Amino acid sequence: MFQGMEYVYEVYKEKSFSKAAANLFISQPSLSANVRRVESRIGYPVFDRSTKPLGLTECGEQYIRCVERIMNIEKDFSDFINDWGGLKTGTLILGGSNLFSSWILPSLMADFAALYPQIQIRLVEESTVKLTEMLQSGSIDLVLDNTSLNPEIFDSILYQEEHLILAVPGSFSVNDSLRDFQLSVSDIQTGKFLDSQVPSVPLSRFKKEPFIMLKQENDTGKRALEICRKNHFDPVITFEMDQQMTSYNVTCSGMGISFIGDIMITKVTPNPNVVYYKLPLKDNCRNICFYWKKGRYLSRAMEEFLKMCTQNSN
Repeated sequence: MFQGMEYVYEVYKEKSFSKAAANLFISQPSLSANVRRVESRIGYPVFDRSTKPLGLTECGEQYIRCVERIMNIEKDFSDFINDWGGLKTGTLILGGSNLFSSWILPSLMADFAALYPQIQIRLVEESTVKLTEMLQSGSIDLVLDNTSLNPEIFDSILYQEEHLILAVPGSFSVNDSLRDFQLSVSDIQTGKFLDSQVPSVPLSRFKKEPFIMLKQENDTGKRALEICRKNHFDPVITFEMDQQMTSYNVTCSGMGISFIGDIMITKVTPNPNVVYYKLPLKDNCRNICFYWKKGRYLSRAMEEFLKMCTQNSN
């Protein structure tokens, strides 16, 4: 019944017979005939051909779920076989949002490649929502993120802590009365700002200023809004962005205040036109973790990569 499932699955992914045929290097009539044979063996159609883009029937949805389970089983076995080769072959697929795929994962991948040059490493850059879907489907091995994913679905290991900092354009006059609270880039890079003797800025002083916020599906966006409301105001939101790096760049241009992780400040070139402030630690601290699907086989490549990363972060 699942003979030829690769044809059906490619059509499902592309939602198009023509695109799927091109990916499979076969003609569209040949692909259509293969899919028809699968549907004939099942006894019911898999695709609803009346919709655009191409959709699944109720039977088709169940068929695809079964195919993905079969594919995951095959991948688990392939990972197991690769282990016997002493990591001389295999793949490792990592996922991260813009921040992590730009500033953290590349150096970790380079270190791992130096240790295991025959392992093929891929990096997928997507939103947290999309990465979570890919992680659950088994198309990604590990995801690095600062969002807390459902522990009933995903296992995790701590990579490091991150602390949110307030980034304010230096041209804003509100900075003039808050000089005693301002942080140097060195304070952030060395972690000195985490000392209990370093005061947090009275955030309510910024309640009339424009803010560059991340969208609410982003953990930074949620935390930032909660922090503002705990300080008894709703921020004046000028822009809502998808990525932390983008909001920081808008702050650097002088257009508004943003909430930025200290990790970013340690990675990017310091901007002399931005002033930084400490936020209350109980509100701004979060964990950056590697996540993988609960119950899946942890390949040796995954184990060795996680071991390397956690050792480097200590």
